[in-house]
Amino acid sequence: MIVLLLSSRLTGWYDLWHDYLMSTAKITISMDEQLLERLDLMVRARLFTSRSQAIQAAVAEKVSRVGKTRLAHECAKLDPAEEQALAEEGILADAKLWPPY
Repeated sequence: MIVLLLSSRLTGWYDLWHDYLMSTAKITISMDEQLLERLDLMVRARLFTSRSQAIQAAVAEKVSRVGKTRLAHECAKLDPAEEQALAEEGILADAKLWPPY
């Protein structure tokens, strides 16, 4: 009986590798030579099984991070004065109906 113990870190890599094996498309990219040398060092150190796996993991991580910051980017586009005016629009009319404190 073989038992595989995977940490959460390794489980994440397994999921990425599984997705990589299941559906992939070939692309061509250009890369700075120094960055490519660093990438190859990581592959030789067996942090990744191939350049493709390393690049796919990096892109997947970046896409995930960008997806998590989308709300903050959209909120940054809002005009605080306009949002405040919209928030107070109904309050003034309602305030006249409130009993005095």
